[in-house]
Amino acid sequence: MKLQNIIKIISAIFGVLAVVFLFRIIGLGDEEIKMAASMGDYGSVSPLVNLAIAILVITVAVTLVFSLIGLTSDAKKLKKALLSAGLFLAVIGISYAMSTGVETPLKDGEVLSANGSRWVGAGLRAFYILAVVAIGAMLMSGAKRIFNK
Repeated sequence: MKLQNIIKIISAIFGVLAVVFLFRIIGLGDEEIKMAASMGDYGSVSPLVNLAIAILVITVAVTLVFSLIGLTSDAKKLKKALLSAGLFLAVIGISYAMSTGVETPLKDGEVLSANGSRWVGAGLRAFYILAVVAIGAMLMSGAKRIFNK
């Protein structure tokens, strides 16, 4: 049996399961689901959420496997991918080193730890660094195209 046929069968099974779970949710109605959720019972929605998570995990795993298979076939592609991943990790490391953390009270009464606050700051700094790099790359590409004409 071809891989494509197996994938179609698995996709059909997931689709039928999703439709069954959806009709079960629709059949219960909004009010009953809200009442159950207010009492901590998420049993009517959980199967659909778990199915979505399973599909996401399978999709990410398959994507990673086939990407790695594609990269190992060419040494130049693998070297470029590893260099890019290393540079990304360097940006994350620099961003984390530049960030400071302070315990912060949240609206729901919880407290964000100093380390959590530092990771939030690191994420923002990494976003800004990567945005500047992306804009710079677009400007350099445009300038190169203009001057090469």
